[in-house]
Amino acid sequence: MINRYSREEMKKIWDEQSKFGYYLKVEIAAAEAYAQTGVFPEKEIEKLKKRAKFDVKRIDEIEAEVQHDVIAFLTSVNESLGGLAKYMHVGMTSSDVIDTAFALQIRDSAKIIIKDLDEVIATVRALAQKHRQTICIGRSHGVHAEIMTFGVKLCSWIDILERQRENFIHAAEQIRVGQISGPVGTYSNISPEIEKIACENLGLKPAKISTQIIARDYHAYFMQSLALIAAVIEQFATEIRLSQQTEILELEEGFAKGQKGSSAMPHKKNPVLSENLCGLARVVRANSQTALENVVLWHERDISHSSAERIVFPDSLILVDFMLSRFNSTMANIAVHEKNMAANTDKFGGIVFSQKVMLKLIEKGITREEAYRIVQRNALDAFEHDGDFMANLINDSEVTKLMPPAEIDKIFDKQAFLTNIEEIYRRVLC
Repeated sequence: MINRYSREEMKKIWDEQSKFGYYLKVEIAAAEAYAQTGVFPEKEIEKLKKRAKFDVKRIDEIEAEVQHDVIAFLTSVNESLGGLAKYMHVGMTSSDVIDTAFALQIRDSAKIIIKDLDEVIATVRALAQKHRQTICIGRSHGVHAEIMTFGVKLCSWIDILERQRENFIHAAEQIRVGQISGPVGTYSNISPEIEKIACENLGLKPAKISTQIIARDYHAYFMQSLALIAAVIEQFATEIRLSQQTEILELEEGFAKGQKGSSAMPHKKNPVLSENLCGLARVVRANSQTALENVVLWHERDISHSSAERIVFPDSLILVDFMLSRFNSTMANIAVHEKNMAANTDKFGGIVFSQKVMLKLIEKGITREEAYRIVQRNALDAFEHDGDFMANLINDSEVTKLMPPAEIDKIFDKQAFLTNIEEIYRRVLC
């Protein structure tokens, strides 16, 4: 099942009520910092914390007049504070509130994404263990190459997912910065100590320098990490789609009782979940381009980034949360057709043993070029005439003068391809 709770939790972080809730956390943290340094009376700030509140409808009404969301927010809060309002927003500028609150939203969203990644990795690990010895064909250029196991294929996915988890954690830590530095970031009306204390109380690091905003390369890097997660999910989803083709049918998305695949063709079972994932990955990647364009601003700051960020950040985080949940559900319910995997390795009389036959012929004393010519001739004949590669070899005098049929038969041992897969497992699943 898709983790619907996780998706709702993510959406809630980005709704209007939560956004202004984060704004209020930043304002209160600044007021508390003033109290901790002895500038404001602690008793008054305790009262402020208890009384401070806002109303989204009221903010909308005020913003319709003043055309400024932070002023509208502050006005709404101050209406609940009376004389305590004098302790709000002292020495601060709007971006101090917006960017620091934005960092909190991103931090809390990142916790959900990391949890999602952990769940996906656990699901794929379990499948990799289950299919450690499930023989399948490896493909290059979409064409049969040599025999491997489905578990080894999944080990590659695990390695990629764990790398993206590590990348994402680093990006999330990089962007865990706040600022309370005033206009153009010079602390002209506020002490850097207030910023330091407020950020620490919020669980953030103070930016080393801010120019009234936090530099947007932080945000671009974070969005690139999201785009990479989306891209690798698409990579895996594409493998499922390719493997569910009727001619291959090695993997198949779970098909629920009562589900229908086509309005016209009752036989259809389509990889729609994986197709959805591929489409959503395009959106996340496109959003990451917007984040890159937001790096370039006029002088110390403008707000050309702001309108775009209000779309691409919540959308991308909600989408990646959804994608990870959907992919996890897809893998938990994937049908692995082991018989088809095995049968596909046997096509054309085992032409995928061509390298092993060639190497054995070389051992017998002929040149690599001679061996390649003999093996290719027999393999292509089997491929082009729906024939049998092993039978061709047994009937080829150039081969049998070097190897008797019984020795040829021994070469066609699928387990010989799997000699070193335990080393792969040791590296990936240790």
